[in-house]
Amino acid sequence: MLKQLKEDVQAVFARDPAARNTFEVLTTYPGIHALIMHRMAHELWKKDCKTSARILSSFSRFATGIEIHPGAKIGKRFFIDHGMGVVIGETAEIGDDVTLYHGVTLGGTTWNKGKRHPTLEDGVVVGAGAKILGPFIVGKNAKVGSNAVVTKEVPEGVTAVGNPARFIFKNKDKSTENEHEQRRRSYAESIGFQPYAATQDQSDPMLEGMRVLLDRIQHNEKRINDLCHQLSLLDPTYNKQQDAEPYSEEELKIIEEVRRECEAQSQQSKA
Repeated sequence: MLKQLKEDVQAVFARDPAARNTFEVLTTYPGIHALIMHRMAHELWKKDCKTSARILSSFSRFATGIEIHPGAKIGKRFFIDHGMGVVIGETAEIGDDVTLYHGVTLGGTTWNKGKRHPTLEDGVVVGAGAKILGPFIVGKNAKVGSNAVVTKEVPEGVTAVGNPARFIFKNKDKSTENEHEQRRRSYAESIGFQPYAATQDQSDPMLEGMRVLLDRIQHNEKRINDLCHQLSLLDPTYNKQQDAEPYSEEELKIIEEVRRECEAQSQQSKA
């Protein structure tokens, strides 16, 4: 117990630059207080002293603002920074070296008994206000952004952001993209379109809409360029109808102006 407490305190120093000394951590950090009482409540829970465990858990919630069900399994060097509003459900499982910030909820989405809360593997970091809901796994060293709402499994090493959460994969190999995706990416870069925190394989309705718009814009731009090219080849001296009157000086000026504009548009597209 004391060895585990020592590791928990060392985890605070490793992840919180505001920590100054051991005495201050032990007396002023609610995350440490909640963790100590949870470990005691969890032992009571395993020994089938469930009422005593729940009473201790309720007192911990009152004293720290952190609610951890005594049935939750928590690994080594667990750190709750600030802690106010953190809720951890009964069947939640937390690995080693996990960090939670204030307002995090590890909750369930069903009233059925059994596994209904998430499992956080080693090294996971969950930002302030994030909600992880359901009996799935958040992979090793994954990160969940602030205020994200996660309702599906998070792969190892991935960052989940947004509501509903979408995944950001680091160092994605662009060679695996098909020709259509490469063309879309090149066109988006050419017009300065840079989606923030967006990846090619995420299921995001807004991003899908932007993809459709990019394809449509590119298609329309190609048609306009083709039209401009044909207009630039227009010969104002040609007149199929022999009895038709020749173009006036004003009409010839308009045709010449259209030709210049089309040529400029074509050169800009090539550049």
